[in-house]
Amino acid sequence: MLIDALNIWGTNVVIFALWFWTTDRGGAALRGHPSAREPDFLFPQMTLPQQDAAAPFVPGFVDYLFLAFTNATAFSPTDTLPLTPRAKLLMMAEALISLLAVALVAARAVNILA
Repeated sequence: MLIDALNIWGTNVVIFALWFWTTDRGGAALRGHPSAREPDFLFPQMTLPQQDAAAPFVPGFVDYLFLAFTNATAFSPTDTLPLTPRAKLLMMAEALISLLAVALVAARAVNILA
């Protein structure tokens, strides 16, 4: 049961990391392009003063994986903030799925012990 719950939770993290990665600023192909849309997420590195204006911070997949992991673990944004309604709804959905997975495993465990 715990292995299945871990699989569900891990799949949740990976799927939402991919979803965040493919939706932010129009996707991975457009993210570093000058004509990219406004960001959906505000990463901490984006708030630092730019040392080199020619090379602004461009988040990679690991940044989105970390975002999905912390959101699924804390059930809230930690250091990366959602800026658009789409990003907020995605983060809400991920937190809700994680919370439901934990609640169902806890309920099942209590049912087995009772």
